[in-house]
Amino acid sequence: MRLIVSFIVFACLLGCKSEKSNNPMAYTSLEENSIAQVPEIQDSESYKRGKDVYLDFCITCHLADGKGITGTFPPLDGSNWLTEKRKESIRAVKHGLQGPIEVNGEKYNMAMAPLGLTDQEVADVMNYVMNSWSNSSKKPVTLEEVKAIEK
Repeated sequence: MRLIVSFIVFACLLGCKSEKSNNPMAYTSLEENSIAQVPEIQDSESYKRGKDVYLDFCITCHLADGKGITGTFPPLDGSNWLTEKRKESIRAVKHGLQGPIEVNGEKYNMAMAPLGLTDQEVADVMNYVMNSWSNSSKKPVTLEEVKAIEK
């Protein structure tokens, strides 16, 4: 049932215009939006693989600019959730997320289905997200760190 609801939300997002549709950054390439300040992570193979995972799984809800859709899908760009709740962020990518959260003072209560990613893919996409747009994390997410995260 949740899969059907997720599909309906996905289909609506593709067909509906949001407030982001007037934002020229919402549909620009990821290259134009990746402005993190940690070049050693951005040059890593993990970051490059993470970008591919982001394009395959995350961009639909969180958009190319990482800004998400206010009230529906939380932003990843400048997200206090990523910086203050590292383990919870990894757990959400690894196992999905259900229930209310607050990101940058805005409340969200949409379900994020488990994406079926390997632990390596989780680490890679976390390294991409945590070092793209205005995000800058000096500590890369490791495979061991992801493996240690339980439901």
